[in-house]
Amino acid sequence: MMSAGFTPLERRIDAWAHRRLARATTSGAPASGARANLVEFVVFVLKQAWATIFGVALLAVFVLTKLIYPDSAALARNDFLVLLAVTIQVIMVAFKLETLRELRVIILFHIVGTGMELFKTAVGSWLYPGEGILRIGAVPLYSGFMYAAIGSYMVRVYRLFDLRFTRYPPRWVTGVLALLIYVNFFSHHYILDARYLLVLATVLIFGRCTMQFRVFRRRPRMPLLASFVGVALFIWFAENVATWSNAWQYPNQENGWQLVSIEKLVSWFLLMIVSVVLVAWVYPPRQPDPDASAGRIPDLRYG
Repeated sequence: MMSAGFTPLERRIDAWAHRRLARATTSGAPASGARANLVEFVVFVLKQAWATIFGVALLAVFVLTKLIYPDSAALARNDFLVLLAVTIQVIMVAFKLETLRELRVIILFHIVGTGMELFKTAVGSWLYPGEGILRIGAVPLYSGFMYAAIGSYMVRVYRLFDLRFTRYPPRWVTGVLALLIYVNFFSHHYILDARYLLVLATVLIFGRCTMQFRVFRRRPRMPLLASFVGVALFIWFAENVATWSNAWQYPNQENGWQLVSIEKLVSWFLLMIVSVVLVAWVYPPRQPDPDASAGRIPDLRYG
């Protein structure tokens, strides 16, 4: 991706990485083989780490406050978490780690996520232990930031990896699918749970779509559905860390922490569809450049 899509801080990192990688290439670093593959892998990991900075910071706050925050503190831990989450978001924008355009997407995730939280806590799907006044009903205000972390990751990955899509389905079709998925999160408490039918619909709608992403000198391709599964698995791991730290609990965890059911992967997979559709309405999916080769990039630019 051209550095024009970066924030000012990212452009400085991009320039530094470009100089380093270009120097390594001109000094004899091979364009293929084990060493080249290692460079691609390292750049991929660094980009992913940069994309997850919001979520990782939030998880770190959950874990640290569980370990060291005093029960006798005048400010309830839940309220302290709200203040820390707001601080993280302000830092992200103030230090230009996020763009204002991305912030609009993140606010949308806040709204969609909070609506779900209010309903799910009311019907007993999960609960938030602890006291606090910075809440809506039974939902502490930091809960919206957990959905915002997903939104932050999605838009940053889109930008950092310059995502391109082949055979992306019509956006109105994906919009209808996302709406049905979101409604099912509520309606399955009262009528037939259609989640597996929705999974099948997702496979049919997105099954032919491939995603191309830019690492360093290569643009690998992968089925878009595979990326959905991979991100859902990552969120499931993060969910286990968050529930262990008492950020929230499922009913079977009230008497002691247990591993989150692997069946939650289906829910996270479907939530990924909602997330992708929300991002796609702000960042319309783009086709691969017609003059770009399938797997290599001629110019050396980190980003």
